[in-house]
Amino acid sequence: MEKKSPWFRFRVVAYVVIAAIFAFLAYSPNKSEAEEAASASSAAQLSFLGTAPEWELVDLEGAPISAASLKGKVVVVDFWATWCPPCVKEIPGYVSLQQQYGSDDLVIVGVSLDRGKDSEAKVRTFAAKHQINYPLVMGDGDIVDAFASVAGPIQAIPTTFLIDREGNVVHHKVGSMETADYEQLIRAALN
Repeated sequence: MEKKSPWFRFRVVAYVVIAAIFAFLAYSPNKSEAEEAASASSAAQLSFLGTAPEWELVDLEGAPISAASLKGKVVVVDFWATWCPPCVKEIPGYVSLQQQYGSDDLVIVGVSLDRGKDSEAKVRTFAAKHQINYPLVMGDGDIVDAFASVAGPIQAIPTTFLIDREGNVVHHKVGSMETADYEQLIRAALN
């Protein structure tokens, strides 16, 4: 049997690697196609995930807010924290969506999971700085557990639930989403 030179083995490996790269590029969508597909399909992502849980908390202004008080409205329940960069990134979009669709019965509820001394004061300062125009509540284990019963444990933030007018969770997301994409979901729930 003839022994192959190292140069021969190198060329074979190089050809295989180049062929694999070309195959990957030829059969995988480029980023803009993938983004377009995700954006186009996001409106079709509304589906019944479960009945929204019952909950009741007090907002930062001292007013009670509950699932019962929001019946008949489209509700976004966003679990977030002031120290979470993806959460903070989404907030201007939520402010805009609340302003644009509030008269159509959209209510965004921000459930802060900030903990520690003066956490409520930190959230108040944050809300004023970012001109948050929707109710903020300080989350507790009960509300986290209640929503976990719909989609499993809340293990990362932001975690957001979209609830339709009938009180059904119709979308659940973990992580941030572009405002325009989330707006499509809200519009579908409002209609």
